Amino acid sequence: MPVALIAAISVTATACESSSGDGAGTEAGSTPAAASGAADYNPTPYDKLKDGGTYTTAGTFDDQGNPFHVNGTLQATRVWAWYNANAITFSPSGEVRYNPDYFSDVKVSVEGGDQKVVLTINEKAVFNDGTPIDWTAIKATWKANNGSDEDYAASTTDQYRQITGVGRGKNDKQAVITFKGVNASWPSLFTTFLHPKAAKVDNFNKAYVKKAHPEWGAGPYTVGKWDTHSGNITFVRNPKWWGRKGRLVKRVYVNLEQTAQVNAFKNGQLDSVTAVDAESLKQLKGLKGTEIRSGGSPFVYSLYFNAKSAVLGDKAVRKAIQESVDRSQLAKIQFQGLDYGEPLPGSALLYSFQKGYADNVSAVLKYGPDRAKKELDAAGWKPGSDGIRAKDGRQLEVGYTMVGDEPLDKATAGALAAMLKPVGVRLAVKKADPADWAGIVNERKFDLIISGNRSMDPFGARYLCETYCSDSDSGLTGAGSPELDKEIRATSDIADPDKQTAAANKVERKALQDYARLPLYSGPSTYSVKKGLANVGATIFYNPLPETVGWEK
Repeated sequence: MPVALIAAISVTATACESSSGDGAGTEAGSTPAAASGAADYNPTPYDKLKDGGTYTTAGTFDDQGNPFHVNGTLQATRVWAWYNANAITFSPSGEVRYNPDYFSDVKVSVEGGDQKVVLTINEKAVFNDGTPIDWTAIKATWKANNGSDEDYAASTTDQYRQITGVGRGKNDKQAVITFKGVNASWPSLFTTFLHPKAAKVDNFNKAYVKKAHPEWGAGPYTVGKWDTHSGNITFVRNPKWWGRKGRLVKRVYVNLEQTAQVNAFKNGQLDSVTAVDAESLKQLKGLKGTEIRSGGSPFVYSLYFNAKSAVLGDKAVRKAIQESVDRSQLAKIQFQGLDYGEPLPGSALLYSFQKGYADNVSAVLKYGPDRAKKELDAAGWKPGSDGIRAKDGRQLEVGYTMVGDEPLDKATAGALAAMLKPVGVRLAVKKADPADWAGIVNERKFDLIISGNRSMDPFGARYLCETYCSDSDSGLTGAGSPELDKEIRATSDIADPDKQTAAANKVERKALQDYARLPLYSGPSTYSVKKGLANVGATIFYNPLPETVGWEK
């Protein structure tokens, strides 16, 4: 999808299966050198799947269903993919795959140092309302996301800004995209696209708020039922689809709370469920007719600091808190009682199983509560009789917004409070409903909060600005500077992918010295799945085409 770093609203590492190392912020010697890059999803060819069946999981629509929007979430992206174009996908390891049902031919060339991409669009491709899918859809998607009109609440604009134009090719079914310089990660910009009507500013921002627009969609499935009362969604075969018929008759999302999902799976109501912790995995293992699928996860969960808040506006306080957080202990809580290990994440851009990854966190931050105490002393925060520091008559109390009420959420909050108290910081835990997530982060109604991001493509370097620019709408922290923004944006002009990644690592090390984001853990993807369900599970960067999801013959 277009948004690589899509928020997953939870402290819990989605489908964790792990054990942490010991020690203060370090891993035990048995910890692997890299996080798992393995996939486990029962890959099955289309012709080996039976015609028919239903696939049901827990899920619902989010407040914002447009994945290009700054408030687009992982769940919104997954729902979108079932009734909109999947034009470009990636293999589990990140190789680009063009879908000929949308792009029948793709040519990339460099002329005078500038890149040109020619997309030839399938002659049969049409939106559900009868509008041909042609070059205007590509242009509309670019215009909505390139930042030229600030009324669009677009998630990421930097790479779209590198495009100098989208024009008509030899006919309406050919789009010619020209770039300033070379952009090796361009496929991530057009994995899907917008109907020209959906790309109008009011529709872009508001039309998909708790609503679906199947008339603007395309693909093997369309919306059969979108129940705003129950939150349930049903997708059915699309009679206007021109490609291979979807193997499933129906794809169903049932709106269930996390605590009810395991029982729903055990009762046969669901065909697949995520194992979010040791207890759920224990209940799911060994169920008749099911199997566990577990692999790597392109997630990183981070502790975000609101650099605009009264107390965390002090960089010395942010740094001291980060130096006091034992990340290995938090990972141990997440992975308690499971059998998995991973190194602490060193980047918010790349994963340790990817080429070019560097541990940028360790380059700028060392765990050290004693050092943190000295730095707080130097910054004028003096311990009081109760051990809590104060400055100018104000105690050093920091809020922690706990989104959700699961045992792991509570354990994480308690651990953070216990880590910060000895250095003189009081943590005030504030419980929040996941439904309030967008308002909390958009209006920065937090001091500290944990959120996870999932990468939808392998091009981590291209999201440097979305992650760290001071003027990024996707940035939760409010940190950064115009000077750093210039360095960040300069990396997008580097044509060679390896050199671009190296430059991004260098700049990320600078950005991390704002001490406004601390990567904590990833965790693998672990699912319990009914046997025979194909192309479902831990897929890393792979997004199986909807028509290829189904049941083995």
